[in-house]
Parts: sequence; C-alpha cells; structure tokens
Amino acid sequence: MPTLLLDKNAVRRLIDMPEVLGAVEEAFRLHAEGKSSMPPKSYLSVEKGDFRAMPAALPGGAGIKWVNVHPGNRARNLPTVMAVIIYNDRETGYPLAVMEATIITAYRTGASAAIAAKYLARKNSSTLGIIGAGMQAHTQVLAHTGLFTFEKVNIFDISEETAKRLMAAFPDLPMRFTSIEEAAASDIVCTLTPARSPIVKREWLLPGTHINAVGADAAGKEELEPSILKAAKVVVDDLRQASSGGEINVPVAKGIYSVNEIYGTLPEIVAGKKPGRADDREITVFDSTGIAIEDLAVARLIFDKAQRQGGYPQVELV
Repeated sequence: MPTLLLDKNAVRRLIDMPEVLGAVEEAFRLHAEGKSSMPPKSYLSVEKGDFRAMPAALPGGAGIKWVNVHPGNRARNLPTVMAVIIYNDRETGYPLAVMEATIITAYRTGASAAIAAKYLARKNSSTLGIIGAGMQAHTQVLAHTGLFTFEKVNIFDISEETAKRLMAAFPDLPMRFTSIEEAAASDIVCTLTPARSPIVKREWLLPGTHINAVGADAAGKEELEPSILKAAKVVVDDLRQASSGGEINVPVAKGIYSVNEIYGTLPEIVAGKKPGRADDREITVFDSTGIAIEDLAVARLIFDKAQRQGGYPQVELV
C-alpha cells in the first residue's frame, strides 16, 4: 500500500477555506460527542525555540502533527512555524500520507477563530480588528470574511510595512492601517502576536466585543489585560492546553484568574451543549491554543481530495 507525499504546493492546491471551516466545525462537534481521542499537546524545548507533538484520532483516521515555533527564524528567511502531519489509517495504523502542515496550521487556526466568532460574536458584527498582521492574519481575514460581511477591517502591526502587505493581499476589502486602540475597538478582534505581557486594554473595548485571543500558545505568553478576562465570557478550545499555555495561563499562574471562571469549551457550544452569546453587550473571549483534532480534520480532507484527484507522488514507506 503506498503512502501519499503532499508537499506545500500540493497542500496549497488542495486546501480551501470554506471546506476547512466545515471540517473543523464538524471536528468540534464530534469531540464534544466523545467521538474523538486527543491526548494533551507535548512540548519539547530547545535552545532557539520549541517543538510540539499533537496526536489525535477522529472517525476514519488518526495522526500526529509535529510542529515547531522558532521566533528567530525570520532572520534566516525561514518560517517561524513549520509543521508536518503523518496521517494514518485508524484500523491498521498504516501511514496513508505525509503532508506539509504549516499551511494547514494557518488555515485551521483561522477557521477555529471564525467558528468561535460565529457562535460568540454579535450577528450584526460589521468591523474586524486584526492586531498582528503576519502570516496568521491572512487566514484569519480569509476565514472571517467567509462568515461575516465587514464594513471596516482595522489592521494594526508594529510594522506598517507588514500591515500594508496584508492589505495588498485583500484589495477588495475595506482595510485600513490603524492604531492598536482603533483595532481593539472593533466588533470582532483577533490578537495574533507573540506578546509576553498585555497589549490590549480593557478600556479600549466596546460593549459586545468578541475577541479571538490566538497569539498566546505557550506558557508565559499573554496579550489581554486580565481585567478583560474577568469581565468576559471566556471560552477555550481545550481546558488543559488553555490553562497551561493559552491566554489564561499567566493570570491563572498568578492567581488573578481561575479555571473555574471559564464558561465552557468551543466544542460544547458547537454541539449545542451550552449556548453561545447571551446578549449584545457582553464581552466574549475565545482562548485559542490550537488543538490536534483541527489538524486531523483538515488532513483527512486534504488526503481524501488528493486520492480522488490522483496524480500525487507515492512511496512504499513501510
């Protein structure tokens, strides 16, 4: 039995944000219904960054993503985040595919945040704030504009050049480079930075704001003032990961915030086990750490499309 080899060009041809949105939302539903398996993300720290092993199983497949985060890579003209997924047959364990997953990571992260906004943001949300305009910002914009129609997209980055590159990628959208305060004063706000101390203040937020806190994905990272969490309905993708490495990890470690204050998980809300937004004035926060079922759902999608289309390289790996 051959193993498919799908490089970055193949994954880029095969991936499609509307399909990713559907696959990730269904993975959340299956997870809440107890139809998935996902042990905690495992971290391996090295001198210049860290590696993360992320295994999971869903009906029909299993696999693992091996992903790194090396902040200094930009100086070497390499991505900060790089990833590979091994996708296996659930019944036999046979490796069905090995695929580039940096693109998958970006797409599923954008999709999970947009799905959170679907359930937690106001239905009439008309402004999107992007804080941090790097690679992840592209898929955040792509995913959110698939579910919402925005009158303004407010972009902030410490590099105006980076913000302008994002704007140039979406010439048909009403984007503008703003201050961080203006970006935070949007209906839906996505924080996408590697900050290790709060950069978004409670006083900047409007009533009814929804925040996708994406940047904090490891211990010590933090983008929001803890007072925002105290005032908000906080939803996480995974309680264990969020408490040890998500937006809440620093406030929890300092005793400012308790895991008992978390409202619930996004899978619970998607599956209808808990309601989403209660009214148009509450502030909601989605603490996104990125969970392996998201990656696996997209890997299965990519593998199935590659099999149907044919023509991709195969090896007798085992």
